[in-house]
Amino acid sequence: MLLFSIFFVFMLSFIVMMVGIFFSKKVVLDKEKGSSFECGFDPLNSSRLSFSLQFFLIGIIFLIFDVEIALMLPAPLCILNSVMFLFVLGMFLAILLFGLYFEWNQGILEWMK
Repeated sequence: MLLFSIFFVFMLSFIVMMVGIFFSKKVVLDKEKGSSFECGFDPLNSSRLSFSLQFFLIGIIFLIFDVEIALMLPAPLCILNSVMFLFVLGMFLAILLFGLYFEWNQGILEWMK
């Protein structure tokens, strides 16, 4: 019985795979579709292309504030249990707001100067 079950599962999966291959859309591969695509850069050209420092800084700021949101998600559950956590969260927000003010004051957030 076990051998029959294994054979049946194998044949059923093989039939489903063959039906999928038969009815799938046939794709003609060309050079453009087969090459890798990374961030809009052509991997076959020189890797020493100019890169916008402004774009890099905006990306870093986004990552910092994205991680900040992830760190603040458990805050509503922890505030009820501890006054110390409320103080630490306030200091954390103050440091982040000071950093945001500094970046704004330096002009990093302005795309066009």
